[in-house]
Amino acid sequence: MKTQDTIAANRAAGTDTLIGYFPLGYPSLAESIEAAVAMVEEGVDVLELGVPYSDPVMDGLVIQEATGEALAAGFKLRQTFDAVREVSSRVDAPVLVMTYWNPVAQYGVEKFASDLQAAGGAGLITPDLIPDEAAEWLAASDAHDLDRVFLVAPTSSGERVKTASDLSRGFVYAVSTMGITGERQEVDTLARGVVSSVRQQAPEQFTAVGIGISTSEQAKAVNSYADGAIVGSAFVRAYQDGGLPALRSKVRDIVSGLRK
Repeated sequence: MKTQDTIAANRAAGTDTLIGYFPLGYPSLAESIEAAVAMVEEGVDVLELGVPYSDPVMDGLVIQEATGEALAAGFKLRQTFDAVREVSSRVDAPVLVMTYWNPVAQYGVEKFASDLQAAGGAGLITPDLIPDEAAEWLAASDAHDLDRVFLVAPTSSGERVKTASDLSRGFVYAVSTMGITGERQEVDTLARGVVSSVRQQAPEQFTAVGIGISTSEQAKAVNSYADGAIVGSAFVRAYQDGGLPALRSKVRDIVSGLRK
């Protein structure tokens, strides 16, 4: 299933959308696969599987610790496709890969796109790739019918928002505040401005808000003005604190708030 179809179906049904992130290879590849499957079983609508990277400039401490552990345990980029294949065969939800651009470039953009499509992946979220420098990825994602999710931030110009919105497929990732990922007591009110800007520039495009969402109340509030809420650090922290049972419980907690 395509990401935009999932979001569109939820919106048509009046249902909120939850997008959940988990890092591959943490604490092992097999355990990260089980965590991802469990998240969908508990109600996550769209999965983001994070590729561990040695220089995670956008990631907060919780995710840095998890991806660092994955790398230390020997995670290899090619295992991304093994994980996507296994997860996508077991869940009825789009499986996106979130990755910094350097690993894709080193692997080969066309080969990465081809292997991702073959594994059943829906597409990529590329936090450090701007559309102006994405010609090779635009071509490869078109050739392999993959989603491409670009980021927009409170500091993005109207022109940059329009370009990112026009070229994104699946949804636009609206960064809720400046800085790194992580849980926050209040999701920055700047998020509303970012979503409003996307709406003005590309009215038909879906927008999901990420960075700082950790409670069902925050996820519900975001869904009141955007098309989805992205939760990452809160899920990883739950797993760090109590393994799979704690992760399942955290997902259920947020989903229960969204379905009220």
